[in-house]
Amino acid sequence: MADATTAPAKEETAEEKTVMVVGIDDSDHSYYALEWTLEHFFSPEVRGPNPPFRLVIVHAKPTPSSVVSLAGPGAADVLPFVEVDLRKSAARIVEKAREVCVAKSVSALVEVMEGDARIVLCEAVEKHHADMLVVGSHGYGAIKRAVLGSVSDYCAHHAHCTVMIVKKPKSKKK
Repeated sequence: MADATTAPAKEETAEEKTVMVVGIDDSDHSYYALEWTLEHFFSPEVRGPNPPFRLVIVHAKPTPSSVVSLAGPGAADVLPFVEVDLRKSAARIVEKAREVCVAKSVSALVEVMEGDARIVLCEAVEKHHADMLVVGSHGYGAIKRAVLGSVSDYCAHHAHCTVMIVKKPKSKKK
């Protein structure tokens, strides 16, 4: 029988910070959530010389097969072209997120993970041991949310951390 011992308590150093994951897609709602988060948690007025969080921005790139619902001869020939478009789109999305962070003088780890956004964001929380997940709200009604599914609703119920859903005020909608 092995001797059961516990590891010594880990002392928190100045370099260790709480991790905040922000999920982004190509919507105005997600960029609003990112900007809101940067203003409220990372601005010099709030953070002082050092931000209290380590920021991880995650974009969930859909799989080509989830975007294309073709069957029959030739369907497989289309998937490489869809993959190229999805990669270009993901690159545009994360580049815009980087630009937003640079404009606010905030450094962030930016990742693209393939899969359903709901699952990807919950996995990112686990991977980075995040204490907070921030997602934007698209403001869908009950019927649209039931048909399309709500990333924010799923994450609120399944992510193993605090989930903050940032809703864009009506006056700021474009």
